[in-house]
Amino acid sequence: MLVVDRLLDFADCFTDRDSGSIDARPNYWYQGRCPESGELLRLPRTRMAEDLARGLMQYLAADDSYDREGKMYGILLVELPWGQQGIIKAFSGLLNGCSIVEGWVPPIPGRDRVAFEEARTLTQLEAMKQELIALKQLPQRQQYEALFGEFELQLQILSDRHRNCKQQRDEKRQLVCQTLPAETLEIALEQLNQESRLEGIERRQLKRQRDETLQPLKQLIEAADGQMRALKQRRKELSRELQVQMHAAYTLVNFLGKSSSISSLMPTNSIPTGTGDCCAPKLLHCAAVHNLKPLAMAEFWWGPPSGDKIQGEFYGACGDRCQPLMGFLLSGLAQNPMVSNVDKGFTGRLEAHPTNKNFSCGTGILPVTQMLPIIYEDKWLIAVNKPSGLLSVPGRYVDNQDSVLSRLRNLLPDSWDLTAVHRLDWATSGILLLARDKETSIQLRQQFEKKQVQKVYEAVLSGTVNVDTGTIELPLWGDPENRPYQQVNWESGKPSVTRFQVMAREGNHTRIEFLPLTGRTHQLRVHAADVRGLGIPLLGDRLYGCRAAANRLHLHARELSFEHPRLGETLHLQAATPF
Repeated sequence: MLVVDRLLDFADCFTDRDSGSIDARPNYWYQGRCPESGELLRLPRTRMAEDLARGLMQYLAADDSYDREGKMYGILLVELPWGQQGIIKAFSGLLNGCSIVEGWVPPIPGRDRVAFEEARTLTQLEAMKQELIALKQLPQRQQYEALFGEFELQLQILSDRHRNCKQQRDEKRQLVCQTLPAETLEIALEQLNQESRLEGIERRQLKRQRDETLQPLKQLIEAADGQMRALKQRRKELSRELQVQMHAAYTLVNFLGKSSSISSLMPTNSIPTGTGDCCAPKLLHCAAVHNLKPLAMAEFWWGPPSGDKIQGEFYGACGDRCQPLMGFLLSGLAQNPMVSNVDKGFTGRLEAHPTNKNFSCGTGILPVTQMLPIIYEDKWLIAVNKPSGLLSVPGRYVDNQDSVLSRLRNLLPDSWDLTAVHRLDWATSGILLLARDKETSIQLRQQFEKKQVQKVYEAVLSGTVNVDTGTIELPLWGDPENRPYQQVNWESGKPSVTRFQVMAREGNHTRIEFLPLTGRTHQLRVHAADVRGLGIPLLGDRLYGCRAAANRLHLHARELSFEHPRLGETLHLQAATPF
């Protein structure tokens, strides 16, 4: 049984009390390409949907049980078969250990088919976890560390004593060489050398004693570490086997009435854990099964922060788990009319049941703006002013194909050899340079690699800085377990250098000019946010800690200077800062 909530339960959050009007302008698009036709399908996150979601936040805030764990929640504004509107809501994963909770959409079907195998595997994984904990807490580890520390202290004391003795011997050698006759000098020097040899023997004996004492403990610990590596590998394999079975069993339905397993929709051998348990797939699948027409959707984080996730903030479809499913899930969805008045809303609770009636009202394609501002173009290269919110090049999955490169290839004749010679982040705007042939691409890339290209960025910090100019040198490293997040790492990080110049202080913000001398991923963002850099995140940079309200990342690639690879002239390109 599915419960569709009343629209008016959240009406106070978004309606103008005098006019009853609703803001249905989109702030984000859920989108994906139809697996069959390749056409781009879209569903908006409107301001109205966000306000409805804030009403759900108020509901969550009133119950402490929702604060125990951080997770994504979502609402889907739907139109019922008879034209009224309602809301269905979902949570990602489990809610307080439960997959089925009254009032929330159920999980995607199929998990029950592997319930026995899931329970058996989870029991095995828990047993392995406890064994790993026991091996990690092995008493011999602490014993080894304590004894190792004691021997290190003894060796340090011995080294200090020997160093003092050596200094005394050196002084004595100098004295006897100046004062003793030749017949007694040789005897005195031999005595000093013997003292040195005895000290070496003493040091070697202490090291031998250390090794004999610690070796058995070391062997035991190394054996335990080997067991831990094997257990971790086996846990990984078991978890992957279970996920494969679950993804093969999970069955999604779209608005054409077609069904498909998750494993058939995702790239082979690269299905992330938790795929199918996120809000967006659960909501869209549920709407398709119950003949509900989606109008808008919104997802947000609630609970303790995790990574870049902040309570009450809205987020789009996750790139690894949800985005690859969007094209299939949105297939068959007609273009949505914008909602204009709350009076159309559903006013009661609906117990909806599955229907075999297909919801097939068209392709659901909403137009995509293809035009890009071109700031320079000749027969060898092209430079565009990339807007914020657009990829430089197509992404990994078929649903992440919209980009500067793909748009230009669609627009320009003979553009198959077109390549981007550098990258700008999805959220960064500004000058992006592309080559129209292989030779030009190679020469431009070499200029970037040899640091012969001068780049100027303009940004706004979410606070004020005291210094006016300087250079930041912090090595950056990308954690493979937390991509795309970058962090300062003095051991593994790559050298990263940024010069900066304050342009103006505007209230509580600082307008600043960056001149990166290296081109690491998120370099300017980390150098701004890290306390060893400027210590203030860029305005709108949620990933690196900005909490201030902003409609975008305030970072713009304003200027680019380089030598034209074919003409030999210096090109200086500029794109006005849009914020």
